[in-house]
Amino acid sequence: MTDSAAPGKFDDVNEAVGEEWEAETTPYERVREVISREYTPRSAETVAADARTSPKTARKHLMALAEEGFVATSTGDHGGTYYRRSPESIVMEQATDILSHVSVDELVNRISAMRETISEFQTAYGVESPEELMVEHTNQTLSDASDNADGIDPDALQEWQTTRRNLAFANAALSIANAERFVGGDSSGSEENTSAP
Repeated sequence: MTDSAAPGKFDDVNEAVGEEWEAETTPYERVREVISREYTPRSAETVAADARTSPKTARKHLMALAEEGFVATSTGDHGGTYYRRSPESIVMEQATDILSHVSVDELVNRISAMRETISEFQTAYGVESPEELMVEHTNQTLSDASDNADGIDPDALQEWQTTRRNLAFANAALSIANAERFVGGDSSGSEENTSAP
């Protein structure tokens, strides 16, 4: 039987993995990877620490990513620049992922089904959006002293919000598919096959 490694040798596995990541990637790649998961604004210093690079290098790459449209910038309370993943890049990533897994015909069918689901929610609750439903419910609760206001099914509300978000991504994917068809020179296809009902 061989001696097993002492527990102390594995105390800093994260550091070892981090060092390996640093050795195998460029600062630009690390900054891009860190910011790709950021949906709330972060300073260049914070990104730099996570990306194992200097704040100056992180800032340079973040600005390049902002010029590419991958990163959005904002000004913090004390005047510093903050960075986060841009909404446009998230939409493009989601739409591209959809197109890599779903045919245009299937996408059109799914869009139709999601629109029908949203219409059913609108009819059932008598409002246009989940936000409007929440406002109406809050107003009803505040004005109903007898506490008889009907509650909102949280699962239904979540499904409505999710369906609406998925529909937005699906519509973006369909728009990209249509644009690619025309850019690629295939304008002979019928409009019915590549547009939502």
